[in-house]
Amino acid sequence: MTDWTGGAPAALPLDAERATLVGRVWDAAAGGPIVVAIRDGAAHDISRTFPTMRDVTESVDPAASVAAATGPTLATVDELLANTAADSRDASKPWLLSPIDLQVVKAAGVTFPVSMLERIIEEKARGEADAAEDIRAQVLAALGSDLNDLVPGSPEAMNLKRVLVEQGLWSQYLEVGIGPDAEIFTKAPVLATVGSGIDVGIRSDSEWNNPEPEVVLVIDSTGRIVGATLGNDVNLRDIEGRSALLLGQAKDNNASAAVGPFIRLFDADFDLDVLRAETVTLRVEGADGFVMHGESHLAQISRDPADLAAQALSAKHQYPDGLVLYLGTMFAPTADRDTPGHGFTHHIDDVVRIGSPALGTLVNRVKHTEDVEPWEYGVHALMTSLAVRGLLNTGARS
Repeated sequence: MTDWTGGAPAALPLDAERATLVGRVWDAAAGGPIVVAIRDGAAHDISRTFPTMRDVTESVDPAASVAAATGPTLATVDELLANTAADSRDASKPWLLSPIDLQVVKAAGVTFPVSMLERIIEEKARGEADAAEDIRAQVLAALGSDLNDLVPGSPEAMNLKRVLVEQGLWSQYLEVGIGPDAEIFTKAPVLATVGSGIDVGIRSDSEWNNPEPEVVLVIDSTGRIVGATLGNDVNLRDIEGRSALLLGQAKDNNASAAVGPFIRLFDADFDLDVLRAETVTLRVEGADGFVMHGESHLAQISRDPADLAAQALSAKHQYPDGLVLYLGTMFAPTADRDTPGHGFTHHIDDVVRIGSPALGTLVNRVKHTEDVEPWEYGVHALMTSLAVRGLLNTGARS
């Protein structure tokens, strides 16, 4: 599959002409990453106004500030995507990066009833995929209620907890699924996310893994939600299923956090209410001809995005450069791919497309973490590059 990265029509929102879109591009001529505004299907360099994406998100009115920023055109979105995959890249031309830089990368888990069920199954199966079907039936019978209507932390949720404890079926995943406190964890280090058109990684010792298509909130240092993008929270189900204490091993690996293709900033046409109604679609295409579809409806999330943002950043925990927050997914693939009863797992060279009408499409190809591009560009390298370009004193101030 040589053209798997796609083009501008899929990458951009359906209403791209109204959207305030920003991203990051590697520019060989500049010797580093460039913050860009996406207008009329092209990337415009606005790094003289915004050296980092942190400068964009910390501005008083990010969308208005970006709309007023000017700069030269670097490339079209089609040209960027065509030059992004590592195995076909011309290093002398620009390519697409993850749209975030100095933001901390956090993720919320078990935020949909379906995903809560699958986490419980992983736990009970102890990471063994062939035990999942029997355990799924047992747990569904024990729950005996429509979890879609259950409000986490409510009296009804606490009553269900009491019943399940009495039956010996309580789980740490039920605690974060219906209890008062959300599961919020660190998905990746700063600057370690990958963008659209880049390979994502699964560990070679994992035999049960899957993509997790999610909406990702962009939050400034005060807790204000300023925009959103798409994400793939790549998950190793067998490793997490062995023990919840292995969450870091299952979630934080080389190229295991994809974000993009662009950040859509909140403005008059796009806000949190629009986002709450968004449907995220998933398509997995295997080199063997396998195809899988899925959907995740944000309206069915058990914790409101604003509540999750408030739990991630508050008086108890600050992030001076802001953060992004994966919101979780209701998609949990159960259809068999290989062995009957084992459910879905990735094959190498799977192409994963995560899309939504308002945010465009994030596309990645699956490789082993040991085989993807190593993460080599950290905070020191970024600061050095900005200093060489004379950009450290030109950014917007919060």
